[in-house]
Amino acid sequence: MTTDAAASRPPLTLLSDDEVMFRDAVAAMAEGTVRPRVQDMERAGKIDPELTRAFAEMGLMGIEVAEEYGGAGGSLTMVTLAVEEISKIDASAAIQVDVQNTLVNYPIRTYGSDYIKSTYLPRLTGGTVGAYALSEPGSGSDAFGMATRAVQKDGKWVLTGRKMWITNGAEAQIYVVFANANPSAGYKGITAFVVERGFAGFSVGKKEDKMGIRASSTTELILEGVEVPAENVLGPVGQGYKVAIETLNEGRIGIGAQMIGVAGGALAAATAYVKERQQFGRPIADFQGIQFQLAQARTELEAARLMVYNAARLKDAGHDIAMEGAMAKLYASQVAERVTSISLELFGGYGYTKDFPAEKFYRDAKIGAIYEGTSNMQLQTIAKQMLR
Repeated sequence: MTTDAAASRPPLTLLSDDEVMFRDAVAAMAEGTVRPRVQDMERAGKIDPELTRAFAEMGLMGIEVAEEYGGAGGSLTMVTLAVEEISKIDASAAIQVDVQNTLVNYPIRTYGSDYIKSTYLPRLTGGTVGAYALSEPGSGSDAFGMATRAVQKDGKWVLTGRKMWITNGAEAQIYVVFANANPSAGYKGITAFVVERGFAGFSVGKKEDKMGIRASSTTELILEGVEVPAENVLGPVGQGYKVAIETLNEGRIGIGAQMIGVAGGALAAATAYVKERQQFGRPIADFQGIQFQLAQARTELEAARLMVYNAARLKDAGHDIAMEGAMAKLYASQVAERVTSISLELFGGYGYTKDFPAEKFYRDAKIGAIYEGTSNMQLQTIAKQMLR
């Protein structure tokens, strides 16, 4: 099936020549390398390891990481472009790249000691998958009400607890884990650690059977007296809340990019389909009712894209993006739900089948309103920024 490039490409004036070249290279890779694997990964419920290697070879597993650590030395805007382009083909593949860059590489390169950066960033940029472990069974939106504890013993830290809803959990070898080292201090006791899968007492638990992004693993982590070297503390002890919040601010741009990619992919597929589908002796694209739906969807998608790009640009320029990031994620996830729903309906009965791409885009879109902060939490963040 052909796609409508106009439905899935931002105006070139928004991007530099180098960014356009990067975006187009990622789009070509996604078309040639990701697309042939999508259905098999969806059925298997896991990412093809060859795809992860392809991402690493292209530099997508360390876009913002400095070249001295094997990274591309790029920007958050480049991460946004990569995640958007891959999401037009498959949101599950895109979220592996997104989490790697925004939730794992970011805190390590920003808060890590020289030891942590030199030890872990080359592995991550080389294709070792990472994961971010903040949520727990009893602490979702109230992320800082965590029960996982960290206790110092014999010059090491011992972590005990459970983490839940961990994206990339099944594939990851390196985890950014949050635990409370001083519960009496509340959230000011929370500390971040870099934990390896091979550490004694660490195990990966249940893998969730999800509605969408099915090839992306979402797992439980079990910490049973995990011994973590003292040098693996990420940032100052007791400053984990700051690490978590600033990391999530960047992560929300990645989710916004994923959502505009999903919406763009769905709209491109629907636009191509209505040009081909004949009813009453002519393509259904000739009917004004169809045209107006496409036009409304395209307008909302473009607005969401501009919000996501603007937040990324602001972050690259060193600005605080607590509000802009929250608004971008909120609106992009809302637009993704609407656009994928419209796109599915334009396929008619075919849209409800797995023979066409619309139903997968529709299922993949819903997670945008849930992970890395629900829509209600984004609204709360926006309101707090407005009223402070």
